[in-house]
This record gives sequence, C-alpha cells and structure tokens, in this order.
Amino acid sequence: MRLWHEALIAKLPRQQLLGQHRECAALRGAGWGKKHATVNYVFTHSPYKLFQYHQLIMTEMQKRGYKPDLLWCDPLYRGKNVPSYDSLDEVALSHPIYPEHDATYLDECLKNLESKDIFL
Repeated sequence: MRLWHEALIAKLPRQQLLGQHRECAALRGAGWGKKHATVNYVFTHSPYKLFQYHQLIMTEMQKRGYKPDLLWCDPLYRGKNVPSYDSLDEVALSHPIYPEHDATYLDECLKNLESKDIFL
C-alpha cells in the first residue's frame, strides 16, 4: 500500500497507475481509517484530500485512454459497498496535496520503484 508522490503520477507505468486507482478506491471506501504503516498519514487529513489525490490519478488515466468509473468523481462516493458521505467539507487544493509528500518522500518512492526495476 502506497500513494506515490504526486510528481511521479504522469510518469508511472501502467501497472502502477492502475494499481494506484485501486488503492485510492479502497482507501476511500472500506479501507478508510484502517491502519497501514505506509499510508497512516492519509487518515490525519480530511477524506477530501484523498479525493483530490484520486482525481490526479483518474485524470492521468483518462489522458492514457482509460475510463475510470465516473462515480469516483463525486467526493462523497465511497464505492458500491460503503454508503456515501452525507457531506464533506471542501478543502483547498494544496501542492503537494499531502504535506508528507516532500523531497524525502519523493526519493523514497523513486527507490521503491527502482527496487521493482522501474527507473523514472
């Protein structure tokens, strides 16, 4: 489980990009709040930030010709098996979306990809 540094999204290979979509969908749904060392920081922020990050992933998917389910474009949507939020306060878009996605995190992500023989 990992959310790639947003600077890498446009460069991710197909498998990692599509995996990231699945990861975002899982975290937005029943995975919200379930502890995992790599993504615990996500739960310290509003779920709206995860929606913003997921939008970056889906935009890149669409650029590449993939067609993610447009239901995910609704910030309240949590998947087919989890009730939608009744409401969610909008959060201003920041860059990076997650402050944890700093230069150190970028380097960590690059090393992780290199361990998979992916060099960006």
